[in-house]
Amino acid sequence: MRTPHTAPHAPRTPPRRRPARTPDAPRTRPGPRSDTGLDTRRGATPAPAAKIEGARTPRTPTVAHMSPSIRDLRPNDPEDSESIVRVRRAALPFMISSAPGVAFEVTSAHPDKRYRLLVAETGDGRVIGTAQVGIAYNSPVPGQGFVNTYVDPAARGLGAGSALLRAAEEHLAAEGAKDSYAWVLDEPPHRAFAERHGYRASRSAHFLRLDLASAALPTLPGTLPAGVELRPGSAYAADPRPLFEADAAASLDEPGDVTVEFDDYEDWLRHTWNNPYLDHELTTVVLVDGGVAAFTAAHTDGATRYSSAMTGTLRAFRGRGLAKLAKTDSLLRARAAGYTEAFTGNDTGNAPMLAVNTWFGYEICATETRFAKPLAPSAD
Repeated sequence: MRTPHTAPHAPRTPPRRRPARTPDAPRTRPGPRSDTGLDTRRGATPAPAAKIEGARTPRTPTVAHMSPSIRDLRPNDPEDSESIVRVRRAALPFMISSAPGVAFEVTSAHPDKRYRLLVAETGDGRVIGTAQVGIAYNSPVPGQGFVNTYVDPAARGLGAGSALLRAAEEHLAAEGAKDSYAWVLDEPPHRAFAERHGYRASRSAHFLRLDLASAALPTLPGTLPAGVELRPGSAYAADPRPLFEADAAASLDEPGDVTVEFDDYEDWLRHTWNNPYLDHELTTVVLVDGGVAAFTAAHTDGATRYSSAMTGTLRAFRGRGLAKLAKTDSLLRARAAGYTEAFTGNDTGNAPMLAVNTWFGYEICATETRFAKPLAPSAD
């Protein structure tokens, strides 16, 4: 059940030593993670996984040409958080974001994550870019940093992406990070921006979209198989530990470049279970003989956008169609609740989960590549 990067998918967001799942998304990022894991917040695969959205394009007359200044988010200022939502939606329209979720990223961050949400603004106070930056604090390998930058397409070419990236890398180096990881849209300008700043490509992942309002979703079977039961995540409000254990188990097979340890229940409660993006009611849990066998974690923006933050099946129960059952139930209930768009993410090499999502009618709407860069030690 992660939260975003990690997307992007985020970022989504976002590796550890893990039990097993049916990975159904890329990494982690600011908001929702994708269907590969539940949380886009752990900071390992940038729980918000990291994304560099600073490629240069011709300037537009709608934004004043001023050198942007960089500051930290003011989490107690709803308008500041709304500005971040506006930028993220403009830069990555297939990611879920909300003002409460943005503020939560900062106020709930683990101290060891050294998390900052940077803001780029023009001299007249207009927010034109943002970046998430932090340390994969739960990785057994020290020094793993991440950075996600997003620039409003209408403001590219003003230097916001470079200024954000520079400030983020300085922060990581000062905190002892040895490497910086970032997810970059797989388009020539974005890749060129990353390469120009010393980043080198590795694996890639897809964002997928489903028109939930008109999709021909499958129906649930009239009778479930013997011993199989469906429950909403809200049924575990009093004691979500069984979902934590299932998430940890299902995460073992999740694709990733940064290993993280998944054994801190209290941390999971704070950053995954209590994440404002996680919709407990639309999250579906599949039980077999009373025990959790599979699940799909639902992230929403509270309006019209839904995302599969993680779909997992424990190894002993694979091959029985339980992931499809969980996703079918969650998608049907999301549509009934008024959500009109559904998103998810998949590592490009995760053929089984890509096939499942294609079966539901999801279509690839963007691809991104994970980039990495070694960082020079801080001069301080």
